[in-house]
Amino acid sequence: MTEKLDFSLPQKKPRGAGVNTLIVLLLVVLVVLAAANLVVAPSGRSPVTVVGIGLSAEQTRELASKLAQRSLYPQAAAAWQDYLAAARLTGPEQAKTHFQIGTLLEKAGRYAEAIEHYYRSEMTAAVKELEPDINARVKECFEKLGKFSALRYEVMDRTSLKASPPAGGKIVAQIGAEKITEAQLDARIEESIEDQLAPMRAFMTPEQISEQKKRALEQARSPKARQEFLQGWLAQEILYRQALQDQLSDKPEVQRVVHELTRQALSQQLMNEQLAAKIHVTDSDLQTYYAAHKDQYVEPQRARISHILVGDQGQANDLLKRLQEDADFAALAQEFSLDGATKNTGGRVAEEVLPGAYVPGIGDGDEINASIFAAQAPAVLEKAFQTDKGWEIVKVEEKYAQRQKGFDEVRQQVTMQLLRQKREEVQRQYLQEMMDRHQVIVHTSAFAPAPQDTSQETPSKP
Repeated sequence: MTEKLDFSLPQKKPRGAGVNTLIVLLLVVLVVLAAANLVVAPSGRSPVTVVGIGLSAEQTRELASKLAQRSLYPQAAAAWQDYLAAARLTGPEQAKTHFQIGTLLEKAGRYAEAIEHYYRSEMTAAVKELEPDINARVKECFEKLGKFSALRYEVMDRTSLKASPPAGGKIVAQIGAEKITEAQLDARIEESIEDQLAPMRAFMTPEQISEQKKRALEQARSPKARQEFLQGWLAQEILYRQALQDQLSDKPEVQRVVHELTRQALSQQLMNEQLAAKIHVTDSDLQTYYAAHKDQYVEPQRARISHILVGDQGQANDLLKRLQEDADFAALAQEFSLDGATKNTGGRVAEEVLPGAYVPGIGDGDEINASIFAAQAPAVLEKAFQTDKGWEIVKVEEKYAQRQKGFDEVRQQVTMQLLRQKREEVQRQYLQEMMDRHQVIVHTSAFAPAPQDTSQETPSKP
């Protein structure tokens, strides 16, 4: 006899009253156990709130301290934040904990997050002993971030009266209902300067970049410069907004230009990142480069001169005679010289003379140059020299021998030259690596000149 399969679902059986009672008792037990975890510890200790898996607030505090001792600053900061969330702290205790988190994040190089926690510390509670430290650390974090405009307003806020409005809040322009503040303008100026300096980061050290940025910001801080920048920024912004309204971005020719600009920007950014990652110049590198190229850092022999320009040889010879009789050279130059650029300075030429044909203040002249470096300073050259300007009487005021420049004198120059050399090396190597990776082949034969067809030429007759 064949047995039929039953595909029907079994019917639920009604629960008894005893089962319902058991469930209620279990729920009560769970509630009691959960409440036990919220019992406050004895006076002076943190509550025993579970943090993570099996850690009380006190254990989390110990964990944070241990991580900080091992210089694991990001992890320590995270543990302190867990502790802050779990422990029942007073306002000042919370402020001190935020300060602690800020210092750890600052040590980890996460300056923006550190500033946030310093702000949180100040806003949670006023702890007088923390104020000077917070002021100093916030300033240092903004400096490390390179946010000098923000730093300026931060310092203004911290040194002004508490009742004063926030620095940088003055409205400098409006686009419709949108208001542009002084702080926003300065931030945009700073971003523009950073964009201009971006290609130079592989050539310069972070200290040099920071110094360049500070100088550029100082130049851009004048009212005239800021107003000119604002006018340019507003012009670009309204044109951009109008272009979007006119849907210019949908035009094929615009998309083509944007695509090409994007390619260029991405290519340059990739190379900049490679340069920044692979170029590291140490003091030892600079010393080694200087030692290998010392001949490039030699100060040549040089001299300083004064001169008197007159119109004819007779007058020149007469002045030479008076000079041989101890007449004052500067007085004669002021009285007789035809050179308006040096006449009032007693004939003194500001630029130094270097070995070679050119003589500053006078012009090309091999004989004059050779006579200057053959003379013993101070001395008036024995004869006058004829030039295309007239007749020159020359006095050698000072002479300096050739000397080797010390490393400290040329450190900046050495740094720039070594960075430039390393940049070229990294660019060449990386481009070759990319060529190989993307299997680039250049068919140079395609650029060879086509062979001439001589089959149609008529043979010459003997």
